[in-house]
Amino acid sequence: MKNKGICTALAVLILTAAIGGCGNTADSSSTPAEEKKTPAGVMRGLSAEEYAKEMGIGENLGNTFEAYWSSTGNKTSGASTIGQDVPLEYEKCWGAVMTTEDCIDGMENAGFSTVRIPVYWGNMMEDDGTYTVDSDYIARVQEVVDWVLDDGMYAVINIHHYDEYLIKNKPREEAEAAAKAVWEQVAEYFKDYSDYLIFEGYNENLGSHRDEDSMTEEEIYSYVNEMNQIFVDTVRATGGNNSQRLLIASGYWTNIDKTSDERFHMPEDSAKDKLMVSVHYIDNAMYWTNNIGGPQWEEYSKGQCEELKAAFTDKGIPVFVGECTSIYEPDRFSSSAEITESSEALRYMMDMAADYGFVPVLWDVNDNFYSRTECKIKSDSDAEVVKATADKITA
Repeated sequence: MKNKGICTALAVLILTAAIGGCGNTADSSSTPAEEKKTPAGVMRGLSAEEYAKEMGIGENLGNTFEAYWSSTGNKTSGASTIGQDVPLEYEKCWGAVMTTEDCIDGMENAGFSTVRIPVYWGNMMEDDGTYTVDSDYIARVQEVVDWVLDDGMYAVINIHHYDEYLIKNKPREEAEAAAKAVWEQVAEYFKDYSDYLIFEGYNENLGSHRDEDSMTEEEIYSYVNEMNQIFVDTVRATGGNNSQRLLIASGYWTNIDKTSDERFHMPEDSAKDKLMVSVHYIDNAMYWTNNIGGPQWEEYSKGQCEELKAAFTDKGIPVFVGECTSIYEPDRFSSSAEITESSEALRYMMDMAADYGFVPVLWDVNDNFYSRTECKIKSDSDAEVVKATADKITA
């Protein structure tokens, strides 16, 4: 068992010495109470659709808290120990800089209203089978969540990549028990937070299973539905503000076709009108087949949105598109494309998401779409799209 005092001291030293913020970050963890835009602990009783409108357009803090080095040795966490085994080692191991308050402030200034913070949770987890989340690790996630809420934005946290490790390496019963154990801890830790904090169950791996398990499609859907039910029941059982917190159920692979299937069931919920569903990448098939920008892309994307509308939004269940393409590389465009520039393709997709009432959240990593050191969107034309989308959704 690690010495918590030593680990905390090392974490403070590393965080203090790290470079990667914008402007003066010396006092980045002490936003004066009068400057905070989100009242602590307030629950406003909004419907899921009302939350969706307020959430506007979002940005992912990608390749950051969900980053890990895989391990076949630690059977509990599936992750290797890195360096001094302090939070910043994991936060930066996939190329991210240290997340700063200025970085988060810049996201709010750019027009984002939501920050999705994917989290592995298994990092710094002892191999004792209890699935206990390390206190220093969760405290660092809390620090960033606080900065997001201080700016009046929504923070979304989930289980990201660790869900894949559990589902693909553990028997179903054990994977379900582990997911429950993690969500019990996370929900209990944050249960007094305001409704600007949102929990999303998992990432993209509901629908997967161990290679050695032979499962029918119906059995896989049952597994997907049960994992979402465990998430909702576990969070609600912790009480406090979690009894009415907005929760996001994860789709089957977050795939639109799979998730819109009638065999996918939204969880039963003790709270009224406090659920969303999560899918990813409306134009995914067109992106990977290099067909962006043409009539086929437009038709396909509209068809995907219509599927989601029929399955969810028409029934009062908002759609959270937790990952959307932020940059379209030149080789992704069709030879017959009518839209040939990344910002214009982004504008088209964001307009479509807004028209259907979805919550679009751009997938992004360090120094890609948004610069975490300059604290701004790198392209002026992309910045215009984000502002326009924000205005359109929240108008």
